[in-house]
Amino acid sequence: QVQIVESGGGSVQAGGSLRLSCTASGEMLRTYVMGWYRQTPGKQRELIAGITSGGNENYSEYVKGRFTISRDNVKDAVYLQMNSLKPDDTAVYYCNKVMPWNDWGQGTQVTVSS
Repeated sequence: QVQIVESGGGSVQAGGSLRLSCTASGEMLRTYVMGWYRQTPGKQRELIAGITSGGNENYSEYVKGRFTISRDNVKDAVYLQMNSLKPDDTAVYYCNKVMPWNDWGQGTQVTVSS
């Protein structure tokens, strides 16, 4: 059973930056294609960024050019650098495989004020 821990969220003003981190126990993240997801109340969780074991990145149109996903395979961690944040980025952010495990972490809340 995997236990995922996301951290780094917070409250920022529009235009600000945050860096999210993801670690896990029970699985080695370095062996998987990992992704960051986000969810707002009443909406489905959406995949916004993914990264392969080799470091190839992919982004949704909503975050491309502003967010950067990365990974440290030594620390077995995944990160999301979020720049130029907008109020529409307000959500709970989750980390999971791109083909997700059934188990999700608690997520980390990101709130962007205008």
